[in-house]
Amino acid sequence: MPAISDADRRWMHSALARLARGDLDLLASNAVADVAYPFGRISNADVALPWSQLLRAMPDLERRDDIFLAGENHPDARWTGPRPDRMVACCGSYVGTFREPFAGIPPTQGVVQLTYGEAHHFRDDKLSASWMLWDLAGLMRQAGCWPMAQPLGAPGLWPAPRGGAGVRLTASEDQGTLERVLKMHEGLNSFDGRDITSISMDHWHPDFMYWAAGNIGACRGVAGFRAHHQIPYRRAFPVAQGAGHFIRVADGPFAVTGGDVAVTHLGADYMGIPATGRDLRFRVMDFYRFDDDMLIAENWLPNDTLGLMAQMGVDVFARLAHLTGQPRLTL
Repeated sequence: MPAISDADRRWMHSALARLARGDLDLLASNAVADVAYPFGRISNADVALPWSQLLRAMPDLERRDDIFLAGENHPDARWTGPRPDRMVACCGSYVGTFREPFAGIPPTQGVVQLTYGEAHHFRDDKLSASWMLWDLAGLMRQAGCWPMAQPLGAPGLWPAPRGGAGVRLTASEDQGTLERVLKMHEGLNSFDGRDITSISMDHWHPDFMYWAAGNIGACRGVAGFRAHHQIPYRRAFPVAQGAGHFIRVADGPFAVTGGDVAVTHLGADYMGIPATGRDLRFRVMDFYRFDDDMLIAENWLPNDTLGLMAQMGVDVFARLAHLTGQPRLTL
């Protein structure tokens, strides 16, 4: 398969910036998108709705990619939905003055950042397929109206990769990063259900940074990762298994995967919600930066926190409406 040319990389990077400024003609008439809750799976003319609503809320919207990767989308037989053969993946934030409500979140009249992880496929100079994890939980927190328990990790906005070079507008040689990521995923699946050290961390730098969106939060190093994310997650979901990736792309010292994790909420509470006994799907993307020793030095985790909570039976938007002066008045 031919590599994505440098000219194509620059054009797609520019096209996404133009889209954020309102050039919705870049959307194909038959486009499809899978967007974080509450938007969900949309197609055709509806694909413009998240963009148009965001632009109405933040008229001076600016897109800032901290990571931009492009390349062959390596196969995953577990994924049964649409899966283009070449994709771009982006991690960063939309910046703007929050003037009007967005998805029920009240405006602040000040500058906010809506962090994102996205994957896109362009065909015939049109955006034809997208997967977009916009961190609405983080936006609620900036608006001072997050209605649920606080994250166990450190909340806030993630930085760009250390050393820069996250925006890859020039093709790079394959450094084997994707193979190492998939090997690391095998280690995550080695959990014996009892001892957290049964999960191998051999592919991680001892002081790696974990930048998690939603209601997880940031943590540092193997000990911090286990304390603030891995142990609470595994106590809540003793049964957890990757259910397939819609994207698997490597680009220089970076790699990205994105898909669903199938979990069963049988154990402890998670994000303040008691065990429901339900089978759930948690949509995530993982962006990885490897250091010179080919260890994972940074991991960004855009995720659909609100979609997970909705499956648990918690309507975060109803709680948000109540806290902002619009409680339900009937059963």
